[in-house]
Amino acid sequence: MSTELLINVTPSETRVAMIENGNLQEIHIEREGKRGIVGNIYKGKVSRVLPGMQAAFVDIGLDKAAFLHASDIVPHTECVSENEKQQFQVKDISELVRQGQDIVVQVVKDPLGTKGARLTTDITLPSRYLVFMPGAGHVGVSQRIDSEEERYRLKKIISEHCDDLGGFIIRTASEGAKDKELAHDAAFLKHLWRKVLERRGKYKPKTMLYGELGVAQRIVRDFVGTELDRIVVDSRLAFEQLKEFTSEFVPELMPKLEYYSGDQPIFDLYDTENELHRALERKVELKSGGYLIIDQTEAMTTVDINTGAFVGRRNLEETIFNTNIEATQAIARQLRLRNLGGIIIIDFIDMLSDEHRRRVLQSLEQALAKDRVKTNINGFTQLGLVEMTRKRTRESLEHVLCGGCPTCNGRGTTKTVESVCYEVLREITRVNRAYDADKFLVYAAPAVAEALSDDEYHALAELEVFIGKEVKISAEPLYSQEQFDVVMQ
Repeated sequence: MSTELLINVTPSETRVAMIENGNLQEIHIEREGKRGIVGNIYKGKVSRVLPGMQAAFVDIGLDKAAFLHASDIVPHTECVSENEKQQFQVKDISELVRQGQDIVVQVVKDPLGTKGARLTTDITLPSRYLVFMPGAGHVGVSQRIDSEEERYRLKKIISEHCDDLGGFIIRTASEGAKDKELAHDAAFLKHLWRKVLERRGKYKPKTMLYGELGVAQRIVRDFVGTELDRIVVDSRLAFEQLKEFTSEFVPELMPKLEYYSGDQPIFDLYDTENELHRALERKVELKSGGYLIIDQTEAMTTVDINTGAFVGRRNLEETIFNTNIEATQAIARQLRLRNLGGIIIIDFIDMLSDEHRRRVLQSLEQALAKDRVKTNINGFTQLGLVEMTRKRTRESLEHVLCGGCPTCNGRGTTKTVESVCYEVLREITRVNRAYDADKFLVYAAPAVAEALSDDEYHALAELEVFIGKEVKISAEPLYSQEQFDVVMQ
């Protein structure tokens, strides 16, 4: 199986597409306007100490001085033991820092309005599976990993990578991760911290020692240790930056890095741009003629499977089974591509055979095994639905690229022309009873105005007789279908 990363870079946006065997499987999008500085590490200088606030202002080279509270000068990670907490009771700010002192800090909250960034001296470096804690001598495991056996396995692996440099927190995403993947992550983070220490000694105060990785570097980092054939970048500047990053931190990926200078847009390769647009549609066509309907709501995502034009060759049960099997592959791909997380309900076409149900579940599990995000399938419910969950790692593709519809206000449907016509007639009656007017003028969308003057002409004429007043209709091209105004004249 061939795996490629296509990286499309513009000044305002970076998009990374993961292609497997010529098919788009994942898309990652980052916009410059939404990138903050949380996670960045700076060598700062304490500009002012405020004992009354138990805080200090630190100049890290930004427009506004950043804020460092006394409580953020001691370790406070989730894995600090009770003994350590007692050793590091919060002291008076005057005992912890002094004006003019150089200090290494990490941003935990972006600047907002007139307020500067919020800082901590409790530095942490995250990767896909681990969080590195400089200076710590222990390994912590996420409480969300329930299996004691898995907790023991992970802790045993990572303990071998702890030394004087620091310790680790094992993240929830590491559950089920292979030894090699965990070792790559640990080595990457320790190498990263050594670079920060090296820069701390060389750089002047008020400079950045480490910037939180951009989407291209993060994706490349996460693919360390996996089968990756090539990484193609369409920006010379981004290519040089990525080359510098890979040579310093993941040199094994250097030979796979390529600069793309072709005339055809990089996302037109493998039909990636069109696949991206199709990933926003509700309906997903299957090769057999069947289709999926995917609906994303606040509470959950639902997937409905239909046979559509697929009639099969043998009997109905075989047709249903084959459609469901094909759907499992499409569902697994769409979950990754759209980055759908949380509760997912799949409504497979009803199957009478328990053996068919078992094989469909097995096919779904196999298809989801390629997913780098943790999934859990709970099997068929009494209603014949499959319940599953997929860990939320970032916003879904729809939430990144789309906003609420101004026409339907998120309902997904609009009132029919007929419904709006009757609403207009009721509104005329209501206004006539409340106010004294000689006649009425109705502004409505062209389709509604046409219907009132044509299909609903008799209803409008009866209303005019009933209220004894003239009603004129005017088409307003800029109005949405549900929008109208009744004006008294």
